[in-house]
Amino acid sequence: MKTASARVDDARISLKHALVLCKQLKGKRTAKARRLLEDLIAGTRSINGKYYTNASKKLLELLKTAEANAAQKGLDAEKLFVAAARVNKGRTFIRPRSRAKLRGRRAKATNVEIVLEER
Repeated sequence: MKTASARVDDARISLKHALVLCKQLKGKRTAKARRLLEDLIAGTRSINGKYYTNASKKLLELLKTAEANAAQKGLDAEKLFVAAARVNKGRTFIRPRSRAKLRGRRAKATNVEIVLEER
C-alpha cells in the first residue's frame, strides 16, 4: 500500500480535543475529512455540541500538508483515506511572565501525525 504522512511536534492544541477529532477523522476519505474540519471551523457542524476550532485549524493544516506530500509521491487524490491519525502528549514548558510575577505559567504541547493511504 502506498502511504503519505505529515507530522507536527509540539502543536499548541489540547490533547483531549485532538483525540476527539482524530477519532472522527480515522477511516474517512480526505475530501470528507477536510469538509468536516472546515464545517467545525465555520461553526456549521458540531461534535457533541462543541466546535473544537483551535484543534480543527491545526488538523486541517496538517491534512493539507499530507495531501501535498501524497501528490508529490504521485498518489491519486481521489483514492486517499485517512489510515491513521495519532495524537501523543508533547512536552510541558514554562511560559515566561512579567517581573512582577515570580513564576511563569505552564503550557502544554501535543504531537500530531496523520497518515494517508491509497485504496
